[in-house]
Amino acid sequence: MHPLRAHRLYLHSKPSRKEAQLEKPLGAERNLMSLKTVSIVIPCFNEEKTLEFLVERVLASDTCGLEKGIIIVDDKSQDSSFDKASALSAAHPEISVFKHEINRGKGAAMRTGFENAKGDIVIVQDADLEYDPGEYFKLLKPIIDGEADVVYGSRFRGGDSHRVLYFWHSIGNRFLTLLSNMMTDLNLTDMETCYKVFRRDILNKITLTEDRFGFDPEITAKVSHLRPAPRIYEVGIRYSGRTYEDGKKIGWKDGIRVVVSILRYNLFR
Repeated sequence: MHPLRAHRLYLHSKPSRKEAQLEKPLGAERNLMSLKTVSIVIPCFNEEKTLEFLVERVLASDTCGLEKGIIIVDDKSQDSSFDKASALSAAHPEISVFKHEINRGKGAAMRTGFENAKGDIVIVQDADLEYDPGEYFKLLKPIIDGEADVVYGSRFRGGDSHRVLYFWHSIGNRFLTLLSNMMTDLNLTDMETCYKVFRRDILNKITLTEDRFGFDPEITAKVSHLRPAPRIYEVGIRYSGRTYEDGKKIGWKDGIRVVVSILRYNLFR
């Protein structure tokens, strides 16, 4: 049996904001002519409590006039996540759902999503409610304006609101970003952020292999080593972190895997 079961529907969503309302610098209008669609890839594992509300917010989000496609990849959830995703797909033609027959991890879910994403731009979106789809406009604008090829949404940049949670998690995130920056010669403030946005042509140049939480350092390393170097931007975002009681999954073992991935994909490429 093929490891994926797909529910595919064509895109018919309408832009949430007229292009005429955008303040475009010189060259942005020309860029909009070549960038017409955006794919939002949502890896999902046991997110029945948040998935429907999250997708509603994605559907309502402002994507700067780009036609929107949503790809949900269920990574063998043990709850009703897949059933809810399938119902959302049946109700909304812009949503496609794919299911892994075994649990393979976030990185594997992202590969499945990227392989099936058709948009000119691709956004990574977690299925929980830590990251706000209402910020897509901010994340997309540097690419649409012709200034960036890749955009990271940073939890540690800017004056946007943040839920106050775990001290050692924040220290760990900053350490992992520092280690990654030392290897890539970038000056990111948040390598581990969920919000990563790529032009499709950039994703087409790299091959991903990590199955679990090594995805973030792997894709950061491989994008940073491309030549010619892509233009990478950061924008400050809001962040409403979850507690472990709320369903947060990442732990210290995942942090070790991230360190291994940083070293592997930068030193042994």
